[in-house]
Amino acid sequence: MDKSLQAVYTDGVLQLLESLPLEESQQVTVTISDPSNAGQDLAGYFTPEEWAEAVHDGISLDEVRRALSTIPGSLSEALIALRQER
Repeated sequence: MDKSLQAVYTDGVLQLLESLPLEESQQVTVTISDPSNAGQDLAGYFTPEEWAEAVHDGISLDEVRRALSTIPGSLSEALIALRQER
């Protein structure tokens, strides 16, 4: 099972904000992602002026979906193929 969920780190303990369907003492792998750094993935790609101009592009979510739907294959197919190559 792969699942992303929210948690709070308090006094050395990571507290989940929702329950998980896990067996008692089941081991899992935890990947930590700091949401405050999420915007840094795009840092340097666009200037603040370019971001400000993009607000007025008027591109709808439906237009984005239509454009993305023309890309052949799927992300899951690409990941499966990548894993099979290993």
